[in-house]
Amino acid sequence: MTLVIGVHKVEDVAKWLESPLRKQLFDAKGIKHTTFKDPSGSNVTGLLFNVPDMDEFQKLMQSEEVQKSAAKDGVKLDTLRVLIEA
Repeated sequence: MTLVIGVHKVEDVAKWLESPLRKQLFDAKGIKHTTFKDPSGSNVTGLLFNVPDMDEFQKLMQSEEVQKSAAKDGVKLDTLRVLIEA
């Protein structure tokens, strides 16, 4: 398993946190994740992923399904930063 951190901005933090799309998408691929929000109230959010297969994760992240889900959840993909466990 590889730990991956993703940080990005969203249009509406409450909407992003409540959305079931992220859970459905990643659970279906066996990817466990934890969500994070900025305690100061900004629109910066994060995810910690426990990834069983990095090749599959990278394919998923480039998929149209993820792009559509992110758009529905108000994710500003141009702000996405990813860190991979060293």
